[in-house]
Amino acid sequence: MELEFSGEAVEWRGPAPYVFVPLPPDAADLVDEVKADVVYWGVVPVRAWVGGTEFTTAMFPREDTWFLPLKVVVRRAEGVEVGDAVDVRLQVGR
Repeated sequence: MELEFSGEAVEWRGPAPYVFVPLPPDAADLVDEVKADVVYWGVVPVRAWVGGTEFTTAMFPREDTWFLPLKVVVRRAEGVEVGDAVDVRLQVGR
């Protein structure tokens, strides 16, 4: 499954700060429909693109949606800061 969406880069502070793009409700619903086929250890593996940067990661459920982690290397390459609108394309699954 491939999805395209735009979302705001948000910070979640744990032991260290992390930056995520929460999926909008319609995209999260589509992931929920296929999660049983792809989920492992409670996360959904994805291949994602932000601008011209491609990366792999795993989304996890939080606040009734899925959070897509934005790696530091991706944020630096694309100039993404917390609060920025981010256009994302992703493929769900391995």
